[in-house]
This record gives sequence, structure tokens and C-alpha cells, in this order.
Amino acid sequence: MTLSMYQASVPVFRAYLTNLSAILKKAEAHCADRKIDPAVMLQLRLAPDMFPLLRQVFVAADAGRLCLSRLAGQEPESWPDVETTFPELQERIARTIAFFDGVTPEQIDGSEDREVSLKAGPNTYSFRGQDYLLTFALPNLFFHVTTAYAILRSNGVTLGKLDYLGVR
Repeated sequence: MTLSMYQASVPVFRAYLTNLSAILKKAEAHCADRKIDPAVMLQLRLAPDMFPLLRQVFVAADAGRLCLSRLAGQEPESWPDVETTFPELQERIARTIAFFDGVTPEQIDGSEDREVSLKAGPNTYSFRGQDYLLTFALPNLFFHVTTAYAILRSNGVTLGKLDYLGVR
């Protein structure tokens, strides 16, 4: 059996954003239980030169949307990073998952050899579609979901590996 580009992308992006949503719900409950200002939690980071939790969520949510747009040969739509609360981040994740629901296998399958280019800062990177998905977009998603998990876990939110993996 062959694994298609759609099968290797959409379900994975959906699953890990769903897991991130559940992790953020635990973080919000942790803040309420311990009377921690959620705005403070959202600005925590692992190291001074790393993004805070809020931005980790933005990048994780954008990873799949940007990837799928590029694999479909479309210019990704720009979504401004304006969310500042846990409920707003949940809406961003839900909006992203709704975007996935509108992507069809026909748009993604066959993109293995499609040229994908993206700008990051002053640099432009070019990939073959399959390489972009497997060596850039999915690792980028995992990095930012993992970092969000680590920020929360290191600040007392009761999380375990099964939360990250989405085993409920």
C-alpha cells in the first residue's frame, strides 16, 4: 500500500493541532486553579532567545496551513497573529482545522515533485514537495508543539507524553 501526500500530511497536522488544543485547555485550567494570570503564562519561554508560548502556538497552527497551501500550488493566505488569550488561540486552532477540512486529496496528491519555495527572513528556500513535507513542514509542526508542551510542563502544568501524543 502506498502512503499518499494527503495521508502523510492532513491527518498528522489535524492530530497534532487537536493535541495542542487539549494541552492548552489543561494550561488554561492550571491558570484558573492556581490563580495565575493567563497572559503571563502565554508569554513564558524556554530560553530568552526563543519564542514565547503564544508564538509557539501561532507557528504550530500555521505550519499545516502554509504547507498544504504550498503543496496545492496556492499562495498561502496571510493570517495576522492577533490572538492574545487561551480562548482566542483555541479559535485559531479551530479555524486552522476547518481549513484542513476544505483541502481535498486531489489538491495534495501528486505534489511530491512540485517545486515549493518559501521565504524565511532574508532567505528563500526551495524544496521538492515530498522533501518539504517530510523534512521541513512536519518537523516544524512537531518542534513548535513540543516546545509549547515543554514550556507548559516546565511551569507546572500537569502533562504527560500521552497528552502530546493525543492518547485519550
